[in-house]
Amino acid sequence: MDDNGSTGQKFGRLKNSIPAEDQDRKSNSPLSNNSPRISPENSPFPMDGDSSSSPFKKSPWSSHMATNCDNNSSALEDSNFSPNVLMGSLVREEGHIYSLAASGDLLYTGSDSKNIRVWRNQKEFSGFKSNSGLVKTIVIAGDKIFTGHQDGKIRVWKVSKKNSSVHKRVGTLPTLKDYLKNSIKPSSYIEVKNSRSAIWLKHLDAISCLSLNEDKTLLYSASWDKTFKIWRISDSKCLESVQAHDDAVNAVVAGFDGLVFTGSADGTVKVWRRELQGKGTKHFFSQTLLKQECAVTALAVNPDATMVYCGSSDGLVNFWNRENHLSHSGVLRGHKLAILCLVAAGNLVISGSADMGISVWRRTGTEHVLLSMLTGHSGPVKCLAIERDHESASGEKRWILYSGSLDKSVKMWRISEKAPPLTSQNHQQQYRSESKRGAATLSAAPSFSSHGRISQRK
Repeated sequence: MDDNGSTGQKFGRLKNSIPAEDQDRKSNSPLSNNSPRISPENSPFPMDGDSSSSPFKKSPWSSHMATNCDNNSSALEDSNFSPNVLMGSLVREEGHIYSLAASGDLLYTGSDSKNIRVWRNQKEFSGFKSNSGLVKTIVIAGDKIFTGHQDGKIRVWKVSKKNSSVHKRVGTLPTLKDYLKNSIKPSSYIEVKNSRSAIWLKHLDAISCLSLNEDKTLLYSASWDKTFKIWRISDSKCLESVQAHDDAVNAVVAGFDGLVFTGSADGTVKVWRRELQGKGTKHFFSQTLLKQECAVTALAVNPDATMVYCGSSDGLVNFWNRENHLSHSGVLRGHKLAILCLVAAGNLVISGSADMGISVWRRTGTEHVLLSMLTGHSGPVKCLAIERDHESASGEKRWILYSGSLDKSVKMWRISEKAPPLTSQNHQQQYRSESKRGAATLSAAPSFSSHGRISQRK
């Protein structure tokens, strides 16, 4: 077995402020001149800048907590005040951050170092390593953790019952048993490029995205091999493979009413209808929501299952409304470079971009207002994860947002749905929501591949 579980190791260093060299690098960001920086240096909230006396000095996280922020009347007088605040920053020495997953008080981080680290209450808890393939995506289903890798494999991990800090690899998708069983069947082979053949249940290129269906019984995997596959979680069996697009599939999300959405480097967003057939599934093409020149890089469905969001390499977020039969409902213009990740929680939708910024939008019906432009990363924001903030006051919806970047850091933010919108003239003009279909006016910007090269693949 080439993968192993391990307990925590020394990892990362505390950053209470953005270093001078990162400030210089950020000055080149297209967002840096006009965006309010939310960082320890200029946050409206008191933060302890002396790490030497901090009780967290041995932790890779700095846990800055805002106090009485909701009652800060002087700050509220500032029209650009936002209670959305940077709580901590982790700089990893291991590699670029490609994937995040949050579950309760646990945070899983994956990087191109092939390590998956586990954090609990903002402190290192454990870690485990896969010896092949950088970790491009992580999802959690009950007691199982699924990781998708650059080598086209999906690895399955479980927490040890004897020691919760130990994670053991319990399998790989497809399973060796299923692979060998299909290898002796001529009908299991499909033709691939260069007139070669391959077994249909194995991905032939990098895994770009993993997603669970509504009841977490099915796992969807998207790949650069232009397909998405469906796996039954109970027995790790591959139920189906769908040749979905003309180019790499960058995103897949299981939504509502048995619908599945896929986004591709070919510029399309497609809708697939799932039907149960015996013990398996069958997916039928339903419609194309979007067809454009620039690559689709990210997809998200809001928790109420009323909206579908799509991020593209032109820096735009398109969205569709379920109640109007998935009619196009508008465009969010919050970035100047490619969207690399999207996440939705409550009435919020949040996008991370190659421009190093994070846009936080609040939805009311089909209308969206921009609450914050979170800045602080010195590299493209590659992944986001979000969890409810259980310390929030009664009646207030607050969230803990994690952002992972190619600058090798993970940042932790506290964001509130009650934050007032940005009201400055510059932000209203540059970053806005359009509730009706409008032509994309930003020029296409490429996304970043796993090797740092310019690519239409996510």
